[in-house]
Amino acid sequence: MTRRGKALLNRVGHTARALRKLGRQEQEIAELRAILARREAGDQDTGIRPENVVWVLGSGRTGSSWLTFMMGALPDHTRWNEPLIGYLFGHLYYERAWTRQDAKHFILANDYGELWLNALRSLVLDGGLARFPERAGGGYLVIKEPHGSVGAPLLMRALPESRMVFLVRDPRDVAASTLDAHRQGSRPSERRTAKRPELFEKNTRADKRPEAFLKGQAKTYLQDIERTWQAYEAHEGRKVLVRYEDLRADTSGTMKRIYSTLEVPVGEEELTRVVEERSWENIPEREKGPGTLRRKATPGGWREDLTPEQVEIVERETAQILERFYAND
Repeated sequence: MTRRGKALLNRVGHTARALRKLGRQEQEIAELRAILARREAGDQDTGIRPENVVWVLGSGRTGSSWLTFMMGALPDHTRWNEPLIGYLFGHLYYERAWTRQDAKHFILANDYGELWLNALRSLVLDGGLARFPERAGGGYLVIKEPHGSVGAPLLMRALPESRMVFLVRDPRDVAASTLDAHRQGSRPSERRTAKRPELFEKNTRADKRPEAFLKGQAKTYLQDIERTWQAYEAHEGRKVLVRYEDLRADTSGTMKRIYSTLEVPVGEEELTRVVEERSWENIPEREKGPGTLRRKATPGGWREDLTPEQVEIVERETAQILERFYAND
């Protein structure tokens, strides 16, 4: 086939995919309009039920993608990938609030908490409904929000009926994974650079100053886990604490524990199916390994990946996490 013919076939393929995507979007819009019409007519069972929202919180590089892909593949489950609403509210509330001298004018002032928490609640429920109308009135919306965990306490206050999964991983393995993902030439780094070249194409800190990079990342991890722990302790609804190491060692047993603790009915056959489909062994070799999105699934791999100096930096910055969750390992 000539080069011109191949180019024509590629354009036809792109056009076909675009038309299919447009068709799906039009269908979703039609479904949403029908839901809104029923709501205006007085039908109360037309939104996402807050008790059916399941948050997966903790921090990045903890296995949250793997876990939520398994959860999202279950019947009557939908996966919402990082809306970052926790970051939006949490960063402003925790990182910027202390600079305000006059709480009367600050949009997230504690004196007006009821107002903005209601707004946060509406953003989650209505935003989820607009994107996933199939979850109106039933089914579970699994929200992967590790990078929004800085706002975990606010999320759980806004939706106290919702369920919570607190996912934690050894910070040394998180550090090794994060360092690999930010090195020049790694697949995650290339994806970030392609999306925002003005921000990432000159970012070589992980290569040129790895110790400084790891120190900053460890501080961020500590903050995320501490905020999530604060939310977990305060949350009076259904919740479960999961260590990545346990999920990796006994995926089926841990998934059963998650769903039993959260009181979400799921058939054992369905759990077995999603665990097998998403197992490390079934991931194609080209999609896993150093420099990929799925770098390594070996707890304790940090011993081979980090220098003694780097290990000391991470352990010093995250001593609270190691003592709380890994003291007996």
